[in-house]
Amino acid sequence: MCGLHGFIGPGDESDLARMGAAIAHRGPDGAGATAFHEDAVFLGHRRLAIVDLADGAQPMSDKEETVWVAFNGEIYNHLELRDTLSQRGHVFRTDHSDTEVLIHGWKEWGEDLPQHLNGMFAFALWDLRTRSLFLARDRFGEKPLYWARQDGLFLFASELTALCAHRSFRAALDPLSIKKYFAYGFIPSPRAAYLNTHKLAPGSWLRFETTTGTLRHGTYWRYRVQPDPNPPSLDEAAEHVRHLLFQSVRRRLMSDVPLGLFLSGGIDSSAVAAAIGALGRTSDFDAFAIGFTETSFDESRHARRVADHLGTRLAVEMQDMGRAQNLISSVLDKLDEPLADASLIPTSQLSQFARRSVTVALSGDGGDELFAGYDPFLALRPAAVYHALVPRPMHRLFRCLADLLPISQKNMSLDFKLRRALQGLEYGPELWNPAWLAPLEAADIADLFNEPVRPEDLYSEAIDLWQGSDSPSAIDRSLEFFGNFYLSDGVLTKVDRASMAHGLEVRAVYLDNDLVDFVRRLPADYKMSGNRRKIVLKKALEGFLPDDILKRPKKGFGIPLQTWLNHVDLDTRTCGQLTLDSKVVDARVTAHRAGRADHRLFLWSWRVLQPFLNPLHTAS
Repeated sequence: MCGLHGFIGPGDESDLARMGAAIAHRGPDGAGATAFHEDAVFLGHRRLAIVDLADGAQPMSDKEETVWVAFNGEIYNHLELRDTLSQRGHVFRTDHSDTEVLIHGWKEWGEDLPQHLNGMFAFALWDLRTRSLFLARDRFGEKPLYWARQDGLFLFASELTALCAHRSFRAALDPLSIKKYFAYGFIPSPRAAYLNTHKLAPGSWLRFETTTGTLRHGTYWRYRVQPDPNPPSLDEAAEHVRHLLFQSVRRRLMSDVPLGLFLSGGIDSSAVAAAIGALGRTSDFDAFAIGFTETSFDESRHARRVADHLGTRLAVEMQDMGRAQNLISSVLDKLDEPLADASLIPTSQLSQFARRSVTVALSGDGGDELFAGYDPFLALRPAAVYHALVPRPMHRLFRCLADLLPISQKNMSLDFKLRRALQGLEYGPELWNPAWLAPLEAADIADLFNEPVRPEDLYSEAIDLWQGSDSPSAIDRSLEFFGNFYLSDGVLTKVDRASMAHGLEVRAVYLDNDLVDFVRRLPADYKMSGNRRKIVLKKALEGFLPDDILKRPKKGFGIPLQTWLNHVDLDTRTCGQLTLDSKVVDARVTAHRAGRADHRLFLWSWRVLQPFLNPLHTAS
């Protein structure tokens, strides 16, 4: 686990050093740099040492020094790949470094290399033989990778702040990307916050030929839900899910440093804890949880219930308003790109808390996207009935009546869910999921930016995905939306930034290749039926977890945002490079704090954006 950075074109070692310093938090255990002046290629790396502590320094090369790589992540099947490559004549120099597998894998398979990898990864590989740079990112984008091309300069790095550290890079916010940020709560791949910058999309690669200056892109994998026409029985499927889940945990135990577990008390992380116990590793694992003094948000008692049942050591740290206020600025000011998920704050606290004891933590991220765990899945069927039967004037009346309901401070309260549901139903089915998440509706984004905005432009990625799905099922199409966008650009980005800010590696158990490939071919009614969610996963865990945990309704990692925003500084005047109507923001701040409206999602997204509106942000 590390950070990588580099560039091709104008610049020197001082630029490379500044880029590395900008992401030093990602790799506190070491720094490496290599320059190829004849080709104007500069490659840098920051290391968080996890595997092969002695021989894993980077950038790493083959014996002939013709292929070099800077790598961020873990390759869980690296030992199997090492055996395969050794049988084909490749000679390894390290003892058990997964990084070296990338070098020999490139020499053996070329651009097909990512298809052989089971892991989380982003890497930059420079091949002196072909004078080409190859970038690749894992299937779901657990590990970040950005690139930019400006005036003969090609840059790449794990975070945008590293790109901004190059003296020739011009950081100007991209207005369309910021509009999409308010529409989704994150910036969808392959877009990024600044003009001429891009996220390398999950499951894709890019190759830059320095001799011709050409760029080539390829997609080697995309999350698609394609149910098998002849599926196994539910019992058989549950048994195989359990086998693959435990196998995924076993693979993620590879480490030369201490490991731990994020444990919320929800089914996903509890299942990981159960697998650790079944594998006989409970005694050398610590679990970590965050609690809240606001009782409707506190999940720590459920985490304690699971830990006591499994005999797992659990450490809990509490969160309150005072502590949150101290964290908000320090966390948000370090973000390299706007991300409106407020659970970033407790995730950062959890990561800092865990890092005092361990260097690696396993997580339950991805379970909701595989097994239909989110609340919007419950809304799909009634939404379809409502959309077909309720005329538009009646819908507008219902929205007005919902706005008259008292504002609740509780986690996922009924009034909050009702308003969000009606907001999404303003549009057609292809936009329900993103609109249910949106900090602002399209009309409000138009008001904020003082220009017309079409929903089709804001949500072009979600529309293309929905319309291009192989499945007619709204559940399957929603799984694809959450897996391709919300998970990759929201959840995994949050976890990566929160954990790597403290030098902690987090491994998502549910994103193992084999587990994903099996579950995505299961029928929708194995995942959700009526009001029951995660059906096959819960069946797989019968006998391993208490019934009250398996039957618990999902809560999510919520925070008391409605209350917190009454105490958070919201600068409504600084708009920086963007032409925004501050009166729109002022009106929402006033209404929210007076208790007349619930604008928590927009106001939080505005607070997150504030540092980026400050012209000095990218230079700091």
